[in-house]
Amino acid sequence: MRKDPLSHKRVTETSRKDGRNRSGIFPGAMVRIVKKQDQGTGRLTEGKVREILTNSSFHPHGIKVRLEDGSVGRVREFS
Repeated sequence: MRKDPLSHKRVTETSRKDGRNRSGIFPGAMVRIVKKQDQGTGRLTEGKVREILTNSSFHPHGIKVRLEDGSVGRVREFS
C-alpha cells in the first residue's frame, strides 16, 4: 500500500489553521474563539487578538487569547 504524498501537507495545513498551534496567531490577527460559557454550544466569537495568554506553542484545546473587546477564549480558527 502506498502512502499519499500529500497527506503530511494536509495535516500540516489543518493544524496551522485550527488554533491549536501558536504559529500564525499574533496581536492584531483576526480569529474566531470559543468562550468558556459558549463551550457547550460551540458558538464562536470573532475579533482581533490583543494578547496571547497561552505560553506554550501547542495546546490541544486551542491557544487562549484576549480579544480587543476584552473577550477571552480559545482559538478555533484564524485567517
